Parts: sequence; C-alpha cells; structure tokens
Amino acid sequence: MPARNPYLGIILVDHGSRRAESNDLLMEVVENFAAASGYSIVEPAHMELSEPSIATAFRRCVERGATTVVVFPYFLLPGRHWDEDIPRLAAAAAENHPGVRYLVTAPFGLHPLMAEIIQQRIEHCLNHSHGKVAACELCAGTDRCELRDASD
Repeated sequence: MPARNPYLGIILVDHGSRRAESNDLLMEVVENFAAASGYSIVEPAHMELSEPSIATAFRRCVERGATTVVVFPYFLLPGRHWDEDIPRLAAAAAENHPGVRYLVTAPFGLHPLMAEIIQQRIEHCLNHSHGKVAACELCAGTDRCELRDASD
C-alpha cells in the first residue's frame, strides 16, 4: 500500500444516536477503514446526539498533525444533513483552526460498488436463514435475518 499523506485527517461522520450500540458501530467502521486505507489520522464523529462531535473530531485531527481534514458523511444518500448541516458544522469547526483546509465529500450515494454490497448482504442473510452460514456481525445473537411467515 502506498504511503498516505501524513498531514491528511479523515473524519467519518454519522448521524449519531441515543443508543450506545449504534454509536459504537461507527468506531468499528473507523478502525476498519484506518486499517484498510493506511491513513494515519482517522477520527469518528456524530453529527448530533452523541460525542465526539464534528468539532471534537476536527480538533483531534489537527492535534494529530492534520493540515487538511476530509469529512466523509457516512450516509447512504444525500439530503439536508449532507447539503446543509454537515458543511455548516465542519465550517464552524474549521474556524477554530486557521490555516487548516477542509473538504466535505459526497456520501455513498450511487457508487457503483453499492449494488455489489447490497447483493452480498442479501445473499448472506438468505444463506443464514437456511442455516448455511453464521449470522452477520449485525444480526449475531438476535433473531433477525430469519425467514418468517406473515402470521409470525
């Protein structure tokens, strides 16, 4: 893997939840992304309802040496949060760090790999419902991903 820009900070930001389990999943996403991508400065952020906020994550990136911060909305589709809220929060965070540039990327949207990911998830869940594979990381230990009749 080629060396990544050591001065580039990445923030993966989701909506945020009152449920700790949901917020904890973002940390797993961040850890997986950091390991797979080779970026040395990767921070989680929640847009609202929980910490760390975008401002906190931005500050942490700068403290770790980032001179450019890329904010990736971990959202499926564009909407008001991507169009208004996240850029506003990123701009407010950047005001506290003169000289640090930032960019808010597009969310997943219509990325060509989304169809492949959807297909993989569907096939895995169907195979699990037929007892052919273990439950996925999200359904493990639950009764999700089981075929049901309308009367269930």
